[in-house]
Amino acid sequence: MASKMYASDRITLHHKTSSAKWAHRKKHWALYLISIPGIFFFLVFKYIPLLGSVIAFQNYNIFRGITGSPWVGLEHFKRMFAYTEFMTILQNTLIIGFYDLIFAFPIPIVLALLLNELRIAVFKRLVQTVVYLPHFLSWVIVGGILVGLLSPTTGFVNHVLSSFGIEPIYFLGDNDYIRSILVSSGIWKDSGWGTIIYLAAIAGINPDLYEAAVIDGAGRLRQTLSITIPCILPTITILFLLHIGNFLDFGFERVFIFLNPLNSENGEIIDTYVYRAGLVDRQYSYTTAIGMFKSVVGFLLIVLGNTLSKKTTGESLY
Repeated sequence: MASKMYASDRITLHHKTSSAKWAHRKKHWALYLISIPGIFFFLVFKYIPLLGSVIAFQNYNIFRGITGSPWVGLEHFKRMFAYTEFMTILQNTLIIGFYDLIFAFPIPIVLALLLNELRIAVFKRLVQTVVYLPHFLSWVIVGGILVGLLSPTTGFVNHVLSSFGIEPIYFLGDNDYIRSILVSSGIWKDSGWGTIIYLAAIAGINPDLYEAAVIDGAGRLRQTLSITIPCILPTITILFLLHIGNFLDFGFERVFIFLNPLNSENGEIIDTYVYRAGLVDRQYSYTTAIGMFKSVVGFLLIVLGNTLSKKTTGESLY
């Protein structure tokens, strides 16, 4: 008798849940409708192309296609780790990504905190415009600007150095400088744009917290350390986890415009190597294996970072 009652209760609960879901869809039909293009985009350009990853386990022939190409198993993955040049490129990618994480990630946070302290509205808007503007420049333009500034003969930087009696330096032709140039150019271009998210998070902080802090005698620095930073910590955590997930994805254009035979030893990363080996040398299966390796590492980093963040700060992506 009890089991029949439990069964009937489950059926009733199922019907109520289904009715509630249908009512929700009917009420918010417009939201479901406008989500269709986004879902279609991810299906066509993100999920369906994943089926092509199968060529990482084949000797892919562009004329035979996936069905006609012979299977080789993990041969390309073994070749990847046995290839000395790839290990050097992986090391470059890890080092540049680490520099970008340490030096570039905190800059938007610092900029947002400094901009939040400006009280003259006109000056604040001017500063925001100046730091946002480089984001709208393409990497080709940014590369042209830096090539002009760092030129050993006509560059502004070398003119300044020569005024102090220092010999001109060919920055873009020296392996010792290329990593610093890549990271610093990214800071100049994108750090201002990254402050938008943090400024929005700061704007959402309850003003009563600051008023209470003022009553307690807290200065601006103490308010920043005790109120502003803790309140935007969830935002910082989420963006940090997303940055970790793209640790090996430094950006093709960002590196390719600065790369040349003189600095490639320390400057070439996985993305530029995939372009050279995959598109130029037509090693499709080998570079697909490299892409799969990079995706798996990114996924594992997100899972690891998310787990550590959930245990330490209580904030996570999921």
